[in-house]
Amino acid sequence: MPPRENGHEEPVIRDNRKIDPETGQVREATAAGEAAEQPPAGAQAGPSADGELAAQLAERTADLQRLQAEYVNYRKRVERDRAVVREQAVAGALMELLPVLDDIGRARDHGELTGGFAKVAESLEAAVTKLGLSSFGQKGEPFDPTVHEALMHSYSADVTEPTAIEVLQPGYRMGDRVLRPARVAVAEPAEPEDVPAASNGEAQSEEDN
Repeated sequence: MPPRENGHEEPVIRDNRKIDPETGQVREATAAGEAAEQPPAGAQAGPSADGELAAQLAERTADLQRLQAEYVNYRKRVERDRAVVREQAVAGALMELLPVLDDIGRARDHGELTGGFAKVAESLEAAVTKLGLSSFGQKGEPFDPTVHEALMHSYSADVTEPTAIEVLQPGYRMGDRVLRPARVAVAEPAEPEDVPAASNGEAQSEEDN
């Protein structure tokens, strides 16, 4: 402050008005000062704002990942259901054709599968094979109740275990699914001969003596 003539300092008056009273314009220094006081756009994001933004981003990312996983599982379930429905439809159609295949087999065994009928039969058998149908059941194979149906039963000294000694009607399966068991005649090992009653009595008498 400039000193007064009597030795005391005179007060200094500063004009802080933003508008120049003479020109009516905004004073540049005041505008510049305000600009310096105000933080630039986007500078308000401090550490807390960054953490909140990261948390929101992680949450949205988790939501998208969960939605994608649900969609993938939905597609797999739909495809699996479609495969099951298709398999059931094919199996139902093949079941209806089994009697026809039985007739073809009997005609072949009797030498009656000739001419145009033979061509049709071959075409039909090729078509059902492409759909996954296959026959099973061979003479001499061990009896398996899961794939065999025993229509006849006997004993034989020629076998050491229950055996299909005759295939009366072949079985059919589609992949691992059995559509019809093979119908067979089964023979089991011969039972041991009974010991004569007289021999049993003699053995009992010797023991008593």
